[in-house]
Order: sequence, then C-alpha cells, then structure tokens
Amino acid sequence: MMMKFDLYHYYERNQGPFKNLSALEIDEAEKILQKIRYNGDTFASKRSLDYIKIRKGLENKAREAFIAKGGNPKKMYPHYMTLGECGWIKEWYRDGKEVKISLAEFKEDNISFTYGDLFPTMRYQDGKEYREQVYTKEEIMKLIEKYGLPQEWNKEGTYGPERYIEVQIWSNEVINKYV
Repeated sequence: MMMKFDLYHYYERNQGPFKNLSALEIDEAEKILQKIRYNGDTFASKRSLDYIKIRKGLENKAREAFIAKGGNPKKMYPHYMTLGECGWIKEWYRDGKEVKISLAEFKEDNISFTYGDLFPTMRYQDGKEYREQVYTKEEIMKLIEKYGLPQEWNKEGTYGPERYIEVQIWSNEVINKYV
C-alpha cells in the first residue's frame, strides 16, 4: 500500500523558498556561506569550511545513484524537502517558514530520497543498510514500512544522525509554482 505524504521545504522568510547554494559557482556560494558564518545565528553558520565542495560531491554521487536506478534528473543539483513534517527545522532559521507540497505532484523519475539528510546518510559509517543509499519512491516506502519515519523515532537525534527522510527534487517543474 502506497502511503500518502506531503513534502516540506523550510527556509528563511527574507530569502524566500528554494534558494540553493548549489545553483551558484563555488566562489559565489562560499562568499554567501562566509556571510552566514559571520552572522553566526543560524544552523548554516556552523558549516565547515569545505562544506560547499563536499556538498557538490555528495549531490553528484546522489544524482549518479538515482540515474542508475532509472531516475531522470533535469538538474545537476537538487532542491531539498523532507518527507513528512519536521517543524523543528524552522528553528534553524531566524524567521523560519515552510512550503508544503503533496508528494503526488512530483514525477517519480524526478525525485529521490535518502533515509536521513544527504550529508550523514552518505558519510556516516555504522553499517545500517540505508547508509550511502539513494532510493526511489517505491523503495523509500518499503523502508518506511520497515523502520518508520526518523522524525517520529529520532526527533532529537539520540539514536543516530537520521532525523528525517530527505527528498531530492531534480526538476524545477513543480518547484516553480511555489517560488
């Protein structure tokens, strides 16, 4: 049975939704991230100096894995959402807001999933079956049946780095309606 879900995107009110450092050249993205670090008052201000380089590498790895599973990404980098609500993510921003979109609005060959945020999912080594894995919609639903939603059993991060299911949106088709 396919569960019905909404996807959530959290963002800073004064920036607007779906702004993405990956859309920028590395030097430009680094300048913006440096300003964020200098202000020091949001989650992103704690990111490492090599964050952009690592992020672009992980996005490429996820994209290639998705293509290998039959995905058809229309972009080189994804937009990010969560599968299901994680209202506490709004706390990562000074004035956090959210966009909610039904999963049914997206073409299955334009979205991939990781069981947890892309960064720890692709880098954390603890032997769990969902590490370093990118999933299709059908596959993530089977994983949810097996393990449940991380935001329900691990909201505080007590049991590992997976605190939500991340959705990588590889097309602007639906996103453009919400920008």
